[in-house]
Amino acid sequence: MPLSKKLAAEFIGTFWLVFGGCGAAVLDAAFPQLGIGFLGVALAFGLTVLTMVYAIGHISGCHLNPAISVGLAVGRRFPFSEVIPYIVAQVLGALLASTVLYTIASGKEGFQLSGGFASNGYGLHSPGGYSLLACFVAEVVLTFFFVLVIHGATDRRAPAGFAGIAIGLALTLIHLIGIPVTNTSVNPARSTGPALFVGGWAIHQLWLFWLAPIIGGAIAGLVYNGLFEDRKS
Repeated sequence: MPLSKKLAAEFIGTFWLVFGGCGAAVLDAAFPQLGIGFLGVALAFGLTVLTMVYAIGHISGCHLNPAISVGLAVGRRFPFSEVIPYIVAQVLGALLASTVLYTIASGKEGFQLSGGFASNGYGLHSPGGYSLLACFVAEVVLTFFFVLVIHGATDRRAPAGFAGIAIGLALTLIHLIGIPVTNTSVNPARSTGPALFVGGWAIHQLWLFWLAPIIGGAIAGLVYNGLFEDRKS
């Protein structure tokens, strides 16, 4: 598959993830009595990934996330030479999704970016007021297990055709755990799009949501490759 087609798939897929997941959080927040709550937002993120796995998984692998690209490269499932192009495509997709979401959300009277625009944060900007250390640990651990599930679900020894379900449900579970802590990133591209619109504190805290997920993803790649890969095959 030409790299250009892979990058186009990653761009579109990441757009869908950010627009669907962050869109559910931002737009439904305007209806607190009828909104979907944490469970609904978690499902929205999981469903974006589940649908894209089957739509573009056979084209690009459906990473949609710099931490996944790094983790798969460290686990020797993906060439390091394509990591940076993938990350660029993912971030651009997230930026366009955030732009479209902002255009829609700002069409309602009273909309303010000060509401957070689904940005990730720690300390005063953590939904539950969690510390920097707590948020860092949460993002590393949650990303570790997410990328570990991806390695296992896409292993040639795993049951064929079910990877999307496992990955989508894993991301749903991750959001159920992480939304109160950091608003759940586990994805630097997803964090970057909204943060660039919010600016200020969201930009200043963005480093955490690049560093921690990439560390977690890389550790997962090392662990799966070191413990579970079938060397004979």
